Amino acid sequence: MRRATPQMDRLQHSCQPAGMLRLFTLATVIATQATANCTSDAMIVFDGSTSMAAIDMQITTPRIDDARAALRRALPQVERFRDIGLVTYGTGALDGCSNITVRLAPQPQAAAPILREIEAMNPDGMTPLTAAVDQAAQALRYRINPATIVLVTDGNETCGGTPCITARSLMAEAKDLTIHVIAFKFRFDVFGWNNPEQSASGTDATVAKCLSDATGGLYTSTETVEQLVTALNQTLGCPLTGMKMQIKTRL
Repeated sequence: MRRATPQMDRLQHSCQPAGMLRLFTLATVIATQATANCTSDAMIVFDGSTSMAAIDMQITTPRIDDARAALRRALPQVERFRDIGLVTYGTGALDGCSNITVRLAPQPQAAAPILREIEAMNPDGMTPLTAAVDQAAQALRYRINPATIVLVTDGNETCGGTPCITARSLMAEAKDLTIHVIAFKFRFDVFGWNNPEQSASGTDATVAKCLSDATGGLYTSTETVEQLVTALNQTLGCPLTGMKMQIKTRL
């Protein structure tokens, strides 16, 4: 007969009811904490700059049309998890770097009002993404509230903003801030325009990656509607809610 080893004893012990209960309790705590983190109020920062209307040899549909299609699919799925608001930049009556608008404060059942705003946009202007993210953080009262920002952009900063410095400044005062960056059909601009931190990102990523890196958020590069839908679900949804329910069901 094979003699039991200490490792086998520990495995057998973990499979007993008390051991299983401890494992279940730990899994529930982890899932509950993760769920709490993915239900904070959120702001979508949406790129409405001129390039979102562009068509070139690689892109046959204006970026904004594909972005709208992705939002139509994703927002009804994620609106049940959290209150969501909207900040846009680029389009507007002011100069190209000043058109930053808090269009909607975070609200429940936000899919329909957000889609109405984005469907009505006509891309124009520059890309003041850093200032737009800062305004989104202020709207979320990030110093006293947990807050999530999801930036959807096709380009780099072009209005002199410094996302790397801004991210560190925001984190120094934030209660619990996470900034996710979704680069959609991003193309590197060799001229750099007014983008003082371009060297921080190189040519493979928008300089906005600093925002996600500094806050523990997700940076993802997307090219298709399907990929953008997935990224929006990952950043605004709460996939661990389903996992938590499955663990409870199996007890």
